Formats: sequence, structure tokens, C-alpha cells
Amino acid sequence: MLILAGLGNPEPKYEKNRHNVGFMAVEALARKWGTAPWRSRFQGLACEGQVSTPNGPVKLLLLKPRTFYNESGRAVGEAMKFFKLAPSDVIVFHDEIDMAPGRFRMKAGGGAAGNNGVRSITSQIGDAFRRGRIGVGHPGHKDAVMHYVLGDFHKVEHQWLDPMLDALADALPFAAAGDDERYQAEVLRLAPAPKADPKKAARQAE
Repeated sequence: MLILAGLGNPEPKYEKNRHNVGFMAVEALARKWGTAPWRSRFQGLACEGQVSTPNGPVKLLLLKPRTFYNESGRAVGEAMKFFKLAPSDVIVFHDEIDMAPGRFRMKAGGGAAGNNGVRSITSQIGDAFRRGRIGVGHPGHKDAVMHYVLGDFHKVEHQWLDPMLDALADALPFAAAGDDERYQAEVLRLAPAPKADPKKAARQAE
């Protein structure tokens, strides 16, 4: 079994924020692979699913913590302990400001790199979980980061965001089979990162 958790904030006003791209990713996975409706569970909203892999079917728990971004570890830790899973059975999808918009990287273990949601999960289950890092770009100055990540994606950014969300779902069998490198490569093949910076284009369009 795999737990696929997305990081984000639960209130409607945050729904389209860059900080909520983890929620968006898990929602895309649920649309393709979910087999049961979302319901309140593990201090979050969860639904079950299943994905076919060359090694056979893998059960999924898709999870959106309702604890707010910086306390995501409470929900993830509760779910992992309930199913008696290892940290390597957990994939957390989250925004990554230190990667260009539209880039995607899988990573297992390591530090939080300033991401409080990742730090919260590490405090609950250790650092050996897998991360699906979705690049959203950096605003250019550290004082602008909070306003930036809590801002909505611009319309032009959906030119890379929507294909990426679809690719994360379409390529999931590779991650479910444990081949994170192949999963990363397939996502980027299906949804190549933009060559231009969407933020600049967005500012020019305003």
C-alpha cells in the first residue's frame, strides 16, 4: 500500500494558491485512480484507490491533511501508523520554490529546505519518505515568498500546470512500482517544463 499525501491549506480561499499544488496533485491522482469518495479520516480528507503495476495491483490512500500546511505531519503520521507502513511507503507532493516553474523532481530522504510542511512530516515519521517536488519558481526575494506562495496561479501558468497534473496521474504506475526515477522522467516527458518563465509572462499580461 502507498499513502499519497498532498500539502496545502484546507480553506476555500487557499484552493488555487501555489502552496496548494500538492492538494491539486492528489486530486488529479484521485480522479484517475480513486475508487471511493473523499471522506473525513486521519485529520484530513482521504479516499482509497488502486493502481496496476507490472508487479501487480497496489492499493492507495490519497490524503489531503486538514491540519493546515505547517502541521501536515499530524495527518500523515496518523495514517502511516494506522496502516503500519514504512516511511518509504509515503509519497508527499508539495510546491518547491527553489525549482523553476513546471519542473518536477522525486526525492527520498533529506532535509526540509525551509518547507514547514515537510519539516512537520519529518518530525512525525522521520525523513525517509518520498517527495514529489513540483517547481513553482521563486519570487526573487525572500521577503516576497509568503505572499507569492499564498497567491493564486496566474492563468498563463496553467499552460504547464494542467498538463503536469495529468502527467502525475498518468505516470503513477512507475512510482507505485517503486521506480521514482522512471516516474520523474515520464512526468517530464508527458509535460515538459516551459522554456520561458510563466511569472514574467503573467506580469507582462497584467
